[in-house]
Parts: sequence; structure tokens; C-alpha cells
Amino acid sequence: MGRAFDSPRNAAVVGALVIAFSSIFVDLSGADPSTAAIFRCAYALPVLALLAWHEGRTISEHPRPRHWRLYIAGALLGLDLILWHHAIRDVGAGLATMLANVQVLLLPFVGWVLWKERPSRRVLIALPAAALGVVLSSGVIGHAYGADPARGVAFGVFAGVAYIGFLLLMRSDPGAKYRVAGGLFDATLASAVFCLVFGLVAGEADLVPSWPSAGWLILLALSSQVFGWMMITGSMPHLPTATTSLILIAQPACTVVAAMIILGQVPSAAQLLGVLIVLCCLAAAVGGRARPREPAPVDQ
Repeated sequence: MGRAFDSPRNAAVVGALVIAFSSIFVDLSGADPSTAAIFRCAYALPVLALLAWHEGRTISEHPRPRHWRLYIAGALLGLDLILWHHAIRDVGAGLATMLANVQVLLLPFVGWVLWKERPSRRVLIALPAAALGVVLSSGVIGHAYGADPARGVAFGVFAGVAYIGFLLLMRSDPGAKYRVAGGLFDATLASAVFCLVFGLVAGEADLVPSWPSAGWLILLALSSQVFGWMMITGSMPHLPTATTSLILIAQPACTVVAAMIILGQVPSAAQLLGVLIVLCCLAAAVGGRARPREPAPVDQ
């Protein structure tokens, strides 16, 4: 994909920038939470299937992904998407995005426990400041908390926990390191099924989205679920957990800027300060050489 994507770190940064537009496209679609989650995944499946088929023809000597692990990861992604969309309604987009990014604080330490990946001093210093930046960029200061703060906070925090589970399972699968499209197809399929079942049970799934809502959801699927997550899942096995976590926090910061330009949602001074802090922490934490991570053992 060119020199820009030869580095796992660069690919992860590009992926994070692409998925930063996810909430923008969801907002523009006007779709209900479950509907947006369903079709984000469903519209991506044909493209991922084609990529996985091509990938399977060119790669044969490497281990295959463990499907059961990827299905669980996909279900967790579906849960994350639905909870996050509901949090946006209850507590506002800014705070919901911040709450769903609790992985910024937790994921590096989970990697420390599971894979003995002790975060570097640079990362340990950047994490608290980055967390502060996420809080500020969410709009907590000077903005209303939304219609149902308690429920929204609960939705947002649990969305972040589900997101951690998704990232860890995708990252630890030995076959997914080499079969990126195949692994992402399995996870996206499971996510689509999970969101469909949830949406039908909850009575909030619109199975025939109208135009232009469907167009925005197609754009969401192709940009975030296919290209963005291909970049991220392909790079995660090659990067320390803490580095992956810090790269992904570029998402909420960039979302604030994108919302200002595209949706006319002008951030407050506190939000802009938070964006600046996040970007500075990102540059400080990943500015040096990224050490490739050894593949996870096949049997754990």
C-alpha cells in the first residue's frame, strides 16, 4: 500500500484518522443506534469477503485465524457500537466519546499484565495527560450533560470496556496477524448478527434505511469498517499495546475538529485545548521508534 503503510505505526495512525469520521457519518445518516450499527457492518461484509478471498489465495503458509475468538470479538464490537450510540443520545456526543475511550487508561496496563509489555516511561507520562485531553475535548466543561446523565455515563463506560475486549481479542489472534481481511470479516459478521438481534429485540432496527441515510451508512462502512479497521487490525499485532492505545486516542480529538468543519459544531476553548493536549501526547508517545511486537503464542 505504499511506503506510508509500510510502518505498522503509520498504518494505525491512518486508521485512527479514518474512524474519527464514524460519528460524523452516523450523525449525518440520522439513523437509530441499532440501525447504524447493523448497516455499518452489513454494508462492509461484501467488500471484506472479496478481500478475504483474495487474501486466502495469496497466503497459505501462515496459521489461520481462530474463528471462535474473532466471533466473540465481533460481538463485543457490536455491543460497543450500540452502547456508544445510546450514550450519545443520553449524555451528548462529546462526553459519550470520552467515556467510550476509557481504553486509553486501561489497555496499556492490560497489555502489561497479559503480555508483560511494560509501558515505556514516555508512554506512562503521556497517558495521564492524554486522558485529561480526552476529558476536555469531550465538552464536559461548559456543556450540558444530556437528557439522562446517569444512564449515559453507564452506557459510555460499558462501551469502553467492550471496546477493550474487542481490541485485545483481535490483537491476540495469531492467524489474524497474517489474514487481516479474513479476521476482520469474521468479526464484522458476528457484529452484524449481534446488532441485528439486539435491534429486533429492542424494536429499534430499521431494516430498510431510506436514502440518503443509506448512503451515509455505506460511506461509514467502506471508510471506517473496511479501510480504517483494516489499517488498525493489521498493525495491532506488531505494536505494543500502549502505543496502539495512544494512537487510537487521536480519534476523539480529530472527531471534534471534523464536527466543527463538517457539522458546524464549534468547540469551546476547553475542547480545543483538549484536542491540542491529545495531539501533543500522541506525538510525544509515538515519536520515537516503535518496537515490533513478537507474535502471540499459538496456544495460550
